Amino acid sequence: MPSDPAPDPDPDPVAAQPATDTRLDYRRAALSETDVDQDPITQFNRWLAEAATVLEEPNAMTLATVGTDGRPAARMVLLRAAALKGFDFYTNRQSRKAADLAAAPWAALVFHWPPLQRQVRVEGPVTPVPEEEADGYFALRPRESQLGAWVSPQSQVIPDRAWLETRLEEATRRFQGAPIPRPPHWGGYRLRPQAIEFWQGRPGRVHDRLRYRQAPESAGGWLMERLAP
Repeated sequence: MPSDPAPDPDPDPVAAQPATDTRLDYRRAALSETDVDQDPITQFNRWLAEAATVLEEPNAMTLATVGTDGRPAARMVLLRAAALKGFDFYTNRQSRKAADLAAAPWAALVFHWPPLQRQVRVEGPVTPVPEEEADGYFALRPRESQLGAWVSPQSQVIPDRAWLETRLEEATRRFQGAPIPRPPHWGGYRLRPQAIEFWQGRPGRVHDRLRYRQAPESAGGWLMERLAP
């Protein structure tokens, strides 16, 4: 008489658990149409200044792009300016993010500030920062960062760490005692926002979401809308 089949192994106990059992009750603040500035850039910089009081890198942001294969990619980068012109960041123009932006010059940004129970989302077209502005910003970077821009072929496969360190030693000798110019493959990008959303956590997950959208050119300015959580 055939034996009973062996029982299925127990499911993975880790996979069976929720990603986290943490349940924060957001009660720190509210977000009202009467409290925010009518200009989203002014409002963003106000929140950024508040985030700077509780975070080491409040300007850290997720940059999401889409490649030629239609697949999204995201990574953390640092915001270097948020003004009427747009949101500026700098990178190697031979990197994957740069290739994505060359193929599809549109991106999304996300700022997440957990201590304040806030996030900001920004979407819009992306263009290169003018060369003279990139030169000015590069000149302000620490010398070690300037050398790093010459050393790293960002996103490319390299043999090992020693290969990078050898290139760094070569670059250090090359520019010893002299100013370091901006590499031709390094520069900035500017996202010109067409939509900016401010999110404030609220109790019971009934969060506050205010979105600014660029008004039609004939009207000018920004339209503010409240979104359901």
